[in-house]
Amino acid sequence: MTSIQAVATSSASSRYTSQPVSRHGLQLFVLDDAGNYQAAPDECVIKAARSVVERTVSRGVKLCTPDRVREFLWVKLAGYDHEVFGAIFLDCQHRVIEYNELFHGTLDSASVYPREVVKTALQHNAGAVIFTHNHPSGQPDPSEADRRITHRLKEALGLIEVRVLDHIVVGGTESVSFAERGYL
Repeated sequence: MTSIQAVATSSASSRYTSQPVSRHGLQLFVLDDAGNYQAAPDECVIKAARSVVERTVSRGVKLCTPDRVREFLWVKLAGYDHEVFGAIFLDCQHRVIEYNELFHGTLDSASVYPREVVKTALQHNAGAVIFTHNHPSGQPDPSEADRRITHRLKEALGLIEVRVLDHIVVGGTESVSFAERGYL
């Protein structure tokens, strides 16, 4: 069985591999069955990070800070080469009920259907929601279409008394919050 271990290496001396070290001076390696270290593939790193985040942000956890929400969403949406629109459904005390990836799109768009979002919010008995989607281009600035669909979703969910707390767009290692920009 392979295991994942973080091994700090520097560009001056790397006794584990001759592979290049990341610009942060930390390279992640996979220990194979024979006891040899190999550079971990990106997919392996992302999968491991997602499982760690899912353990720390699970049902009943209160998302207290915008940074914690961003970290959670960045890990959830990292690595996609197409747009993914999701939502964190919360109870009235803003504790996590569930994160759902609701719609998958193409390289630069995803069709979002307010009716389906409302149905999912009702199924979860949500009191609030935080929307998110990624921009595979790496540029997190919201488009006018992003702003329009968020407004439509806020109106639709308002009819069933579900508050839209934020919409966070993740692009590369950056993110933009609609709430912080005053778009909500």
